[in-house]
Amino acid sequence: MMKKLSVISLPVLVMLFLISCTPTANDKKQSTTVAQTPTESKKVVYQVFTRLFGNTNTTNKAWGTKQENGVGKFKDFTPEALKQIKDLGITHIWYTGIPHHALVGDYTKYGITNDDPEVVKGRAGSPYAVKDYYNVNPDLATDPANRLEEFKQLLKRTHQAGMKVIIDIVPNHLARNYHSVSAPEGVEDFGTSDDTTVQYKRDNNFYYNPGEAFELPKWRDGYLPLGGESHPLIDGRFKEHPAKWTGNGARSSQPDQNDWYETVKVNYGISVDGTRAFDSLPKGYENEPFQKHFEFWRDKQVPDSWVKFKDIALYWIAMGVDGFRYDMAEMVPVEFWSYMNSAIKMKNPDAFLLAEVYNPALYRDYLYKGKMDYLYDKVAMYDSIKQIMKDNGKTSYIAQVRKASKDISPHLLYFLENHDEQRIASPEFAGDAQIGKPAMTVLATISTGPVMIYFGQEVGEPGAEDAGFGKPSRTSIFDYVGVPHHQRWMNGGKFDGGQSTPQEKQLRDFYKRLLNVAESQPAIMGHMKDIHEYNIENSPGYNQDVYSFVRYTEDQQLVVISNFDTQNTYAFELQLPKDLMATWNLDKTKYPLKDLLYGGSNKLTLRNDIGTVKIRINPLQSFIFEIQ
Repeated sequence: MMKKLSVISLPVLVMLFLISCTPTANDKKQSTTVAQTPTESKKVVYQVFTRLFGNTNTTNKAWGTKQENGVGKFKDFTPEALKQIKDLGITHIWYTGIPHHALVGDYTKYGITNDDPEVVKGRAGSPYAVKDYYNVNPDLATDPANRLEEFKQLLKRTHQAGMKVIIDIVPNHLARNYHSVSAPEGVEDFGTSDDTTVQYKRDNNFYYNPGEAFELPKWRDGYLPLGGESHPLIDGRFKEHPAKWTGNGARSSQPDQNDWYETVKVNYGISVDGTRAFDSLPKGYENEPFQKHFEFWRDKQVPDSWVKFKDIALYWIAMGVDGFRYDMAEMVPVEFWSYMNSAIKMKNPDAFLLAEVYNPALYRDYLYKGKMDYLYDKVAMYDSIKQIMKDNGKTSYIAQVRKASKDISPHLLYFLENHDEQRIASPEFAGDAQIGKPAMTVLATISTGPVMIYFGQEVGEPGAEDAGFGKPSRTSIFDYVGVPHHQRWMNGGKFDGGQSTPQEKQLRDFYKRLLNVAESQPAIMGHMKDIHEYNIENSPGYNQDVYSFVRYTEDQQLVVISNFDTQNTYAFELQLPKDLMATWNLDKTKYPLKDLLYGGSNKLTLRNDIGTVKIRINPLQSFIFEIQ
């Protein structure tokens, strides 16, 4: 979901994060009982916008139709395409935009009702305005009548390629015109049995304004649905009586243009005044495993919306989907997540459950009580490292953010791009994809938690298209559009980079090297020690634009160092403190070092029990040295 976030200076941002995210004594007790099972290797997620991945059309007309601008299909994820993704070091693919969402296109001959363009964002539609949770986007199928089977074949191909599959579930809101044509027998649509004469009732699926009709937003700033194009359903009206509350919680029968007007808010049993019509988790349940949570809810009466979404999740799990990314999870009560996630884990204990949560003060509740495996680390690590990349902050902030979240670090997913965020190469972010290399090196290797890249990031996609509803700097999730840098790598379906520029090939090679190191090296899942501040104090020539740390197990020791500076080369003796050398039990005078990224060599010298490495590091360069 696209969100508007206020701009806060980096020092203030970090300070707010440290205050809100510092664990309490009780939190520290919880940190040993998080739902995640330790793994032997790092999880590396490749988010792909499914509709855009296979599109070879380069027209990119603003507000273009799928006939004009093209659209990717399930079939475009060929065994070769999936092999190339897997070879990047990827363990999980997040296929974004799978559930059938509202869009502007005529599929009535398949029993699908048309969607009003006035309550659809863009022409291709938002993936977060789901219209039918029991089927998939018909745009993605070669034969829309067979669309679910085509997705099952993609699921099978992905598993055969050695990767797991994640899709979206969006429990907070639904498309304004939600209607499933594919629900299993006995499954009732959201809202079918609602009492629409009242604003709220526990088992209503939606909130209502009785006696009031829904009114479209007043369009401004030059916006018009479909860019002003005429359409039979564009008439200034959308029939909805009584009006439902809008997805972001707006209660007016006429939402604002900046509200999520294409969606409606789902009721989870929270009344207008905030009273909760469901049980609270007993004290101490934050320390209990998912099996205990499942038993707790087994005999409880829960709101109808809870049951509907639990059944949806189990439907996809039964199909073979390996996990979910939950949109705007913090807008849904944590008790619901305990109820649904424990049910999912009973079916698949290894299911990958990732939540979008932006309030650091809620992180631990959604992990311990809500039984999430992973959370976005957006408001902290991403926001901090983005400002460092823009030369607005010091690398020391990385250590401060890490310290505040140390107890939950294995459960924070790091990223530099996703569908909501600006492309690194866009002028609005860094203006050059190369600037992402040191930051990505740090994010991929500093934590045992998962790391994610967004398709096209590995070839420097700048998101420069004015596609219609979507605007430059982000690759549009609302429009039919081609993704030029990615298309050059696709090379008409060969997926060999045959049309890529030398710079694009070099960047993809870097990502391939880095992510494979992150996924394959045991020390990445071992201990971490920050040596940045030690070197600031003790190593002449070391600079705040450089960042360094070590990762290690009993059998492997790695030294990671990155230069965020875009212009300056730094030369210094990197120092590894005595206590670290003692922990590593190093007793010889010299040890050879091998750079796992590009195969270069160096040496570690012990001097008075302090390890020293002579470093010369170029702008935007990184080393991952392994002690031999």
